[in-house]
Amino acid sequence: MWLWAKATRLLVLTTYKPNVTHLYNQVTVKPGQRLYMVNQLYPYTVKFTEETSTARPAGEESKSSKRPYQMSEDPAKKVSTSHTDHHRITDGSPPLKKTPAACSDKSESASHWSQGLKVSMQDPQMQLYKDDRVVVIKDKYPKARYHWLVLPWESISSLKVLRSEHCDLLKHMQRVGERMVQQCPDAHKLRFRLGYHAIPSMSHVHLHVISQEFDSPCLKNKKHWNSFTTDYFIESEDVVAMLELHGKVTVKEGMSELLKLPLRCHVCRKEQPTIPKLKEHLKAHIS
Repeated sequence: MWLWAKATRLLVLTTYKPNVTHLYNQVTVKPGQRLYMVNQLYPYTVKFTEETSTARPAGEESKSSKRPYQMSEDPAKKVSTSHTDHHRITDGSPPLKKTPAACSDKSESASHWSQGLKVSMQDPQMQLYKDDRVVVIKDKYPKARYHWLVLPWESISSLKVLRSEHCDLLKHMQRVGERMVQQCPDAHKLRFRLGYHAIPSMSHVHLHVISQEFDSPCLKNKKHWNSFTTDYFIESEDVVAMLELHGKVTVKEGMSELLKLPLRCHVCRKEQPTIPKLKEHLKAHIS
C-alpha cells in the first residue's frame, strides 16, 4: 500500500496495528503488511495500538484525530527502522540523511575554508617574515613560482572596510612586499606585481606578491588566470591612492564578470583556447 507522505521511509509492521491518518482518510493496516511512505508533499500521522479483542472507545478515536500531524512518542510503541536508511525509493530520491544532534554550526563556520588565512598566518612554519604589524606567508596554492601573501595582524575582513586611517598600514604592507621581491633569488629575471583581488575568496585583507611567469600546477582554470591578469587584480598603489583621496576603496560593478573573460596572454594579449595551451604559450615569454 502506497501513501503519499512527508518522508521517505519503509516501516515493516509486526506486532502493532497502526491507524494512518492521511489528510482526511484513516487507513488501518494489518500486522505483517508493509507500509511505504514516500514523497515529501503531505503530512501524515502513524499511531500504533496493540491488537486487542476489545474495541476502542469512541472517545479515544476522537482524541487521536485532534492531532493529525504528530507521531506517537511512546517508546514502547515505536517500530524499529534501523535497517531502512539504506532503502532507496524507486522514484530516484536519495535516502534520508542522518543529521547528528550534536552537529554545531559554529564549529563548521570556524573551520570554513574561507577562514584559512587566519589559521595559516598564526602557524610559525608558514611564516616567512613577521613584525609587529604584518606577517608574510606562502600562498598554499601558488599561481606562480613565487606567490606570497602579506597580512596585517589587525583584523580587517575586506577592502570594503578599509578607511583613510589604514593608509599607513597598507603602505607598510607594500614596503614589506617589495622587500620580499628584492630578496628573491630570481628577482633579476622575473617581473612581480603587488595587489589585491577586488572580491577575494578568503576572509581577511591580504596583499598578493606574485611573479608574472605563472608557472605553477595550481593555476588550473580561467578563474585563476583572470583573477590575476585583468582589472580584478587591483594594484597596491591604486588601493592606497583611493584611501588617500576618498577615504575608502571603491570596487566597480561587474567585477565578477571579469573572471569569465577569454584566456588572453598577459604579455602579448593573444587569446588561447585552454589553460594547457596558455601555459605552453607562456613559455615563450619566460626568459
